[in-house]
Amino acid sequence: FPEMLSNPKLVLVQGALNVVMNQNVTLSCLSESGSPPVRYTLFRHNQQVSALNRSDLTPALFSLTMSSASDVGEYKCKAEYNISSGGKYSNSLNFTLIEPISKPVLSSPTSQAKKGQNVTLSCLSENGSLPITYLFFKGTQNISPQKTMQKREAAVIFLFIDSLSDFGTYKCKANNSFPNNTKYSNAFNFTLAEERSHSQPLIISLGLILLLLIIGFALAIPFFVIPLYKASE
Repeated sequence: FPEMLSNPKLVLVQGALNVVMNQNVTLSCLSESGSPPVRYTLFRHNQQVSALNRSDLTPALFSLTMSSASDVGEYKCKAEYNISSGGKYSNSLNFTLIEPISKPVLSSPTSQAKKGQNVTLSCLSENGSLPITYLFFKGTQNISPQKTMQKREAAVIFLFIDSLSDFGTYKCKANNSFPNNTKYSNAFNFTLAEERSHSQPLIISLGLILLLLIIGFALAIPFFVIPLYKASE
């Protein structure tokens, strides 16, 4: 009688569990105890993907290409003797498809600011696999620690406009686990808000008073000046 099979071990021998589209991976399935020949069957979401027979104690190697979103998910393998109706199942490996991020958008609730004002900057990539890491810059200088977002929400920083140099060009960059996929945002500039002089409202008020006096004098001419002119004739 053949020796009882142990539960096989499913191991990733090439590639990664986080995969990009059209990436190749290789899985190894092996029962460390048992009497060959052994049949190994690979399953994805409980559906058979492939099957291999081994006449010795060497692992069954399954080469796969992750060509679509339906190829990722949970994989298991099963080891069994051809003469038996039962079998042993392995541990599971879960593949996740990672997608490149889109160009992040840098924005602020206000584009105008004045010295001594607090402002905010938000950076968001609408597409791409989470988590996404963001970094903010002014010119080429990093102005914030990295912010890693686990949800599809913007990374936000708070700034204090202290001098004219704070009105420079701001950018942010974003990246995720997709290889070689760092993206930079649009440039954003704060403009200096015009500050009204304290004397300006007073000047406007005096001008209006003077205008009203001129209009009043013009209206009074028919009633006072003309009768006085006639009386003196």
